[in-house]
Amino acid sequence: MARGKVRRVIDGDTFELAGGERVRVAGVYAPELRERGGSAAKRKLQSLIGRGAHVGLSAPVARSFGRTVRYVTVDGVPLEQSL
Repeated sequence: MARGKVRRVIDGDTFELAGGERVRVAGVYAPELRERGGSAAKRKLQSLIGRGAHVGLSAPVARSFGRTVRYVTVDGVPLEQSL
């Protein structure tokens, strides 16, 4: 599994890697920032993978709105289980 370093969290299911790639977490649906619960979802993701965190990345499984959809792990634990 590839590894990446988080530059920033964009919303509750999307983050950007240090290299500029935007990743949507596969298996997770979070409300958009403008929707009810969107800010809370972003804060939750930030608490798990804040700036500088190292994450495991599966091979791309799809593309969605300019983002690469991937399964993501943190310390070997699938991120979708933590969200």
